[in-house]
Amino acid sequence: MAKAKKGFSRSDRIAEQIQRELAELTRKGLKDPRAGWITITLVQVTRDYSHAKVFYTVMDEKTREATQEALESSAGYLRSELGRSIKIFTTPQLHFVYDESVERGMHMTSLINQVAREDAEKFGGQEAAAGEDGAEGKE
Repeated sequence: MAKAKKGFSRSDRIAEQIQRELAELTRKGLKDPRAGWITITLVQVTRDYSHAKVFYTVMDEKTREATQEALESSAGYLRSELGRSIKIFTTPQLHFVYDESVERGMHMTSLINQVAREDAEKFGGQEAAAGEDGAEGKE
């Protein structure tokens, strides 16, 4: 009898559980004053669950390096707390990586907005006239 395929693999479910637990631990249990306001954005685990790459962002860019140091120095504590809360054979080693995708997304959005403004300045009057003509033709 064939197994029904599930939406997510076990490693995906474990990664999501680790993400939730680490988000809670960094919010409540991380007492390091160097740590800024941390958001855990993604966790990727290896097939054998021995390593987890933890992607995070911080609210204040100025605290980025200090937060990295705080996370690295707290990795052992976070791993032990994680081991108590999730039930897997091996609690993964935690590797923290700053997630630059949010910054890249914001940069791309600003570029798109800039081009849109430039187009509006360049073609604004022509588009407005064309829009009015197009609207009249449909009625």
